[in-house]
Amino acid sequence: MKHFTLSLLLALSGALSTFAQTTEKKADKAAAYYNFAMGHLYAELAANYGNRGEYLTKAIDHYKAAIKADPSAGMLIEELSELYIQSGKLRDAVVEIEDGIRNNPDDLNLRRLLGRIYVRLIGDTQNNRVNEEMLKKAIEQYSKIVEKSPQDGTAWMMLGRLYKVSQNSPESEKAYKKALEINPDNDEALTGLAMVYADVGDTKAAAELLRKASEKSPSIRTLVALAAAYEQLRDHVNAAATLRKALDLQPQNPEIKRGLAQNLLMADNYDEALKLFQEIAEEDPKDAQSQLRISQIYRQQRKFDLARAAAKKASDLDPNSIEIRYNEVSLLEAEGKTDEAIEVMKNILSTTSKRNYSAGERSNRAILLERLGYLQRSGEYYLEAIESFKQMQQLDEEAAPRASVHIIETHRLARDVNKAFEEAKAAKDKYPKDRAVQSMYAFMAADAGKAAEAERTVKELFKDKKDRESWITLAQVYERTKNYGEMGKALDEAEKLSESKEEKEGIYFMRGAMLEKQKKHDAAEAEFRKVLAGNPNSASALNYLGYMLADRNVKLGEAYDMIKKALDQEPNNGAYLDSLGWVLYRQGKLSEAEKYLKLAVEKTAKDPTVHDHLADVYFKQGKVKEAITHWQKSLQEWQLTPANEQDSQEIAKIQKKMENARVRLAREGKQ
Repeated sequence: MKHFTLSLLLALSGALSTFAQTTEKKADKAAAYYNFAMGHLYAELAANYGNRGEYLTKAIDHYKAAIKADPSAGMLIEELSELYIQSGKLRDAVVEIEDGIRNNPDDLNLRRLLGRIYVRLIGDTQNNRVNEEMLKKAIEQYSKIVEKSPQDGTAWMMLGRLYKVSQNSPESEKAYKKALEINPDNDEALTGLAMVYADVGDTKAAAELLRKASEKSPSIRTLVALAAAYEQLRDHVNAAATLRKALDLQPQNPEIKRGLAQNLLMADNYDEALKLFQEIAEEDPKDAQSQLRISQIYRQQRKFDLARAAAKKASDLDPNSIEIRYNEVSLLEAEGKTDEAIEVMKNILSTTSKRNYSAGERSNRAILLERLGYLQRSGEYYLEAIESFKQMQQLDEEAAPRASVHIIETHRLARDVNKAFEEAKAAKDKYPKDRAVQSMYAFMAADAGKAAEAERTVKELFKDKKDRESWITLAQVYERTKNYGEMGKALDEAEKLSESKEEKEGIYFMRGAMLEKQKKHDAAEAEFRKVLAGNPNSASALNYLGYMLADRNVKLGEAYDMIKKALDQEPNNGAYLDSLGWVLYRQGKLSEAEKYLKLAVEKTAKDPTVHDHLADVYFKQGKVKEAITHWQKSLQEWQLTPANEQDSQEIAKIQKKMENARVRLAREGKQ
């Protein structure tokens, strides 16, 4: 604030008086200008001299006179309301203005002034400390203003904000839309309306409005909000691009830099994300979270030594962080050390155990139990996995339906189809409105040979014909019942409703698998190549197509490259190890084939196809006894496979190969 001497104030007062006298034709504007200037000067004097009452009173009187002279100058109302706030006389001002409104209810400037003061009295909306009475009164004033002056865009804007604070999304939306009708370029109204859409879950509409607002007038507020909307849509590429623009506006903002790094990580842009996290860690050596993210990136890049070094730094900085300890579990799992990962996970659960948990703690603990169950299941510790999922079920009511789905799936993987169906039926009755539970019941009904029941259950899930998720579930049921004609129709409907690249790729993959099962190999290959055209690093598509080519004994070089690329991403994936072993067998590289197939058997001992492949390698190597052993295991696993998943032709082939091997062994024995 500048300091004004009394002599300067008087001189300026005289000059303004002269100005007013020489502009009599514009008396209102001149008077408004004069009183505004005087009010502003007295307000500054008040601020500089400890809010002296005499200066405040004169400032308020001059602002009132300015508003009376020019009621259209909205800025004057803002200045006067700020002055009342500065003076700490809000309650006195409310009494005075309310009295004025009673005498003149059509004085909109008084209502605007009162509305602004009510807004200041609402409280701290950020921390949810809201004076509901003041909120209600503020809404009342601005509602009266727009009733009398429907083209007042500022009032509509304020109403939009107030209704949002009161969690009245429909009225907030109406108010913001009115503001935009009056001024379509109102960036603040666009942003406000976007926030309303975000509140009601229409993130796509919110993102579109925020995109328009940021294009017209990029600001930190709109760009950060837009990035958040993209994050909710899981569009991390656009979220990162948006945060780059925000960082250009505020290059030293650590939170924006962190958000950008996180979205780059989620978008699998590891190199750029790593560089940013390293910069953040260098700027703040005590930042454990950045070291954690660096460890996670190195883990994704399979640079385990570097991942461990960064993990240790994170742990040293924050030894009690569950997230940092959890990272150790993920690191061990990535290294193929499932048993060690299970032990670390158990230790986390043990050391965080309590007699009573808050709602948030129950939810977090349920997630940890879920992770333990997954690990146990992947290690084929099925009983232990079921016990973990049951604990999750009992702990958190909201997670209970999801836990039920895991229990059912675990019974299925353990080849106990009857128990899986029994659990699915009980869950279906217990959670009639849970979509995942109802879908799982349909799958188990299909596995149990109850095709009509499975189809009926899924059709009851449909909200309408545009329910993409239900079309996909129906396609999965038809796949289990081998009704490929209807499966194809369901996938066609789902494809029409697919918008994102990922959604379309999912349809191509499912259709490719369906066509492959029908022995329509060329058509199946075309679908998988569609997936790879959009996502060249899709490990599942690379493996599926590579295996399909190897199984047909065609394009073996390309098949090898595809499977190797998939395995490089997931070196401990049993299915990928089997595929690589099989293509090596087709290429006549028997020693290498044996190596990978033995690893595959270790990872997926219950897969009959893997045993069959290893037996083929042994037989061709002249290891007939070993071949017979694995064909026997293959047949045993086929017998334990659910009936709807059994392949009678494959079983017959294995039986014939085993019989021929026995004949050969007998002949060799005679010799």
